[in-house]
Amino acid sequence: MFCRTAVRNRVRKTGGRPSSQQQLIQKELVPVENIVAVCCSTQGECTIPVDEEGQALMNVISWLDMRGARHLPKIIGGLIKVAGYDIFKLPRWLNLTGGVPTHTGTDPAAHMLFVRYEYPEIYQKTYKFLTALDYMNLRLTGKFVATSDSILTSWVTDNRDSEHIAYDDGLLKACGIAPDKFPELVQCTTVIGDLKADVTRTLGLKDGVKVVAGAIDVSAAAIGSGAVNDFDTHIYIGTSNWVAAHVPYKKTDLSSWMASVPCAIPAKYLMIVLQTTAGGNLDYLRDKILFHKDELLNENHSPDVFQIFDRIAAKVPPGSHGLMYMPWIYGERAPIDDRNARAALFNVSLENTREDIIRAFLEGVALNTRWLIAPAEKFMGRKLTQLNFVGGGAKSDVWSQILADVMNLNIRQVRDPVQANARGAAFIAAVGMGYLGFEDIPQKVEFKATYSPNPEYRALYDKLFAEFVHFYRQNKGIYKRLNG
Repeated sequence: MFCRTAVRNRVRKTGGRPSSQQQLIQKELVPVENIVAVCCSTQGECTIPVDEEGQALMNVISWLDMRGARHLPKIIGGLIKVAGYDIFKLPRWLNLTGGVPTHTGTDPAAHMLFVRYEYPEIYQKTYKFLTALDYMNLRLTGKFVATSDSILTSWVTDNRDSEHIAYDDGLLKACGIAPDKFPELVQCTTVIGDLKADVTRTLGLKDGVKVVAGAIDVSAAAIGSGAVNDFDTHIYIGTSNWVAAHVPYKKTDLSSWMASVPCAIPAKYLMIVLQTTAGGNLDYLRDKILFHKDELLNENHSPDVFQIFDRIAAKVPPGSHGLMYMPWIYGERAPIDDRNARAALFNVSLENTREDIIRAFLEGVALNTRWLIAPAEKFMGRKLTQLNFVGGGAKSDVWSQILADVMNLNIRQVRDPVQANARGAAFIAAVGMGYLGFEDIPQKVEFKATYSPNPEYRALYDKLFAEFVHFYRQNKGIYKRLNG
């Protein structure tokens, strides 16, 4: 909500129990009459088919869902292929959109094909395919719209002019989905309408509250991180991980699977490189290894262990006593696009402990992130000196220092980093409502601390990074044979 506050959660019926939005309003952080707009930020790359009444026809297909990958050859294949793409289709995608449907099948481009070919009865009933952001805005306003960033990975838009994103007839014809199943396009700062009367009553807001279109998590976090000026860069670590910066041009680098794409700022693009799983590795360590409910653990609730992880990791020396972790637990997107890659705990000896494993997990994500830095610098034509750090991972002082040491960059830990997306949504609403300009935002973002790289560990982490990359190159054939 724009009243110097932001909300990301879905409006829902709660059976008499206050919704999260109602609970927020009941805290009386600001007078209710000062709430003038609602703006959403959601996860990207998920797909919801809805009917003409706006009712969801099936469960959401998430950004981790790869079931549509087997149908991608229907739209990307051809007699003559480069990296699996038709040699005649590939240039058109790159020129117009800046990217191509990923082979992993995690894009809405593949999700929609999955529905068409495996749930034809649902496809026939589908009025529009929406992302989570689009669906939220539908529930709030009754309008079927998509933003320039939420539509991106459907790969059907001409993105060459970031202020005038539009559907391309040729891409629509080639995507395998009926053109009328795509929603109207708006900018992230567009005021798309008033909050529906039933939602207004449920939340206890005044009439006339506006809904600003908002942005997916990557775009919103880029705003909320304060890295708004050209080439200012941020890193986000949550379940997944990305490095991103606003740039004044559209560009694609296939060698590193990196591109600049439409974002929340109409006159700019966002250079972004996504990694599939980052903090999700720690969830796995907690839930499947350390506190998995089996004969070794019968407690009803495992403790909140992330702060404990930090204390343990701080006691282990850099390098984790030779232990290395490769965090490709659900495949990888960049700088290698390999759905077959898997995580590995490497160089384990009898002398290694659970403490070493915990630090190795943190270092593994940092090493994978370092792999992206050289391509990002090449893409932007300049050396990076610092990154604004947001997301749940940025709550960790230890991880902040590990990132600084591994990547040899200053890490600026944004205050309240988990709120970066919500803060970004609030800033987008403020711009859309005319209260702020994007140029005002960097001065409104506060930092908890800055972490500088320790030169004492430079040689060690350079060596580990070289072996990290070598490990993948030596084992990618094995991954393909095991998981392909």
